[in-house]
Amino acid sequence: MQKIIILDFGSQTTQLIGRRVRELDTFCEILPYNKYPEDDSDVIGVILSGSPLSVYADDAFHVDLSRIRGRLPILGICYGAQYMSHIYGGKVESAGTREYGRQNLQFVDTTCPLFRGFEPHSQVWMSHGDSITRLPEGAHVVASTETVQNAAYYIPGEVPVFGTQFHPEVFHSLQGTLLLKNFVVDVCGSKQEWSADAFVESTVKELREQIGSDRVILGLSGGVDSSVVAVLLNKAIGDQLTCIFVDHGMLRKNEFEDVMRDYECLGLHVIGVDASERFLSDLAGVTEPEKKRKIIGRDFVEVFNAEAKKITDAKWLAQGTIYPDRIESLNITGKVIKSHHNVGGLPEEMHLQLCEPLKWLFKDEVRRVGRSMGMPEHLITRHPFPGPGLAVRILGDITREKVRVLQEADDIFIRGLREYKVRLSGEEARAVLAAGIPINMENGEIEVSLYDQIWQAGAILLSEVRSVGVMGDERTYENPVALRAVTSSDAMTADWAHLPYDFMAKCSNEIINKVKGVNRVCYDISSKPPATIEWE
Repeated sequence: MQKIIILDFGSQTTQLIGRRVRELDTFCEILPYNKYPEDDSDVIGVILSGSPLSVYADDAFHVDLSRIRGRLPILGICYGAQYMSHIYGGKVESAGTREYGRQNLQFVDTTCPLFRGFEPHSQVWMSHGDSITRLPEGAHVVASTETVQNAAYYIPGEVPVFGTQFHPEVFHSLQGTLLLKNFVVDVCGSKQEWSADAFVESTVKELREQIGSDRVILGLSGGVDSSVVAVLLNKAIGDQLTCIFVDHGMLRKNEFEDVMRDYECLGLHVIGVDASERFLSDLAGVTEPEKKRKIIGRDFVEVFNAEAKKITDAKWLAQGTIYPDRIESLNITGKVIKSHHNVGGLPEEMHLQLCEPLKWLFKDEVRRVGRSMGMPEHLITRHPFPGPGLAVRILGDITREKVRVLQEADDIFIRGLREYKVRLSGEEARAVLAAGIPINMENGEIEVSLYDQIWQAGAILLSEVRSVGVMGDERTYENPVALRAVTSSDAMTADWAHLPYDFMAKCSNEIINKVKGVNRVCYDISSKPPATIEWE
């Protein structure tokens, strides 16, 4: 299969480059800058990402491009453009001040293959502290802004080289998708064969060949990834698949029953295990967040393994590992920086082979695959939910009553987000459309729920805090609830969602009036970084 290689120099938007290329129905692979494959017979082009480093610094990342240049088209973005300028006879210097934000192209050469179809004064997004002050040998400038003379350059030839100082992968570069299409499709010659339908067809065939007549066990969580894996495997091997869904007692309100009903409608064979008493008993009196996680993780493995051992002829364990899980588990030097529950192998005592059908997909692609297979929209668009569940959203020790209180508050918040509709246009509408959510559009506007605008949302019970309140004529002394809602593209960074005041007021009143034990509602307006999405 044709593919684009993206060499990662540490930019926060490298994954976004990959997602944009995939949106062009073209397969791509993100690799550390120093891990270019020995066999690149299926590679049709290379993109060099941005980086937080300066190309002239002592700790700058260096890559040997001699195997690539002249054989494959290259597009350097920000650091990638600066790096090629630096090694090919140009010059890169500090810009004095960091240039960050929207800029408009004052000059653009639309005869350059990269900029065909561009409009005059097209908006782009800058994020750099260095500038290219002299172009590399053989290059000429093809785009400029008011403050950046060499905003993009072109080294023509039979196999061309391009560099852009701006980031075409971000939404604020309004014609960034066109630029990437010009490179990937027109310059590199992508046949645009990568799509959700094509992925389902090829993966079903591969799964049948890989698994044969063996039996597969899959641990379901109710989330998007494991649900899509289940439907994909069911399509490929049918009743050879057995799913196990463990209720640890800290799911959302009615979630166990609702998800089991959904899975039944999908025709899946699911064993539901109510282990809530065990988990809550083992968590009694525990307040330290990491200890909570370890207890839940240990108990989950033991409960799951006990059920899995009953399926004596199982040969495979399926997991919902997706591409960002694997990328986030390695940094650009190949060292582990963040462990992930789906990355790192299997418990030795299980003696099962690992099956990860989604390991090449981004989250939005997983959702497209789900839609391609006809899955219900409410399953596909579900927000991420932490593995330990509400245990990491209850500050302090865990009790069944605290879980009940938080479930009620969380249910009011999430239900309200689903019901509240807003109309969007411009960049906000483009961001939602890019996620592939089926929506109504008229007069250039779209109508969408607050839930679909948000990456993740939930309530947090501050059970170790009490606040004074007045209800009726009586004084109350109860717990506050904090609401958290963030926008993000990949969860590596996130911003707090600017929810409408009328929605917040209605939600707060409903929680305080209906949830016994809560007399105050707060809203978390922290971004990531420095905060995290979850509180614990």
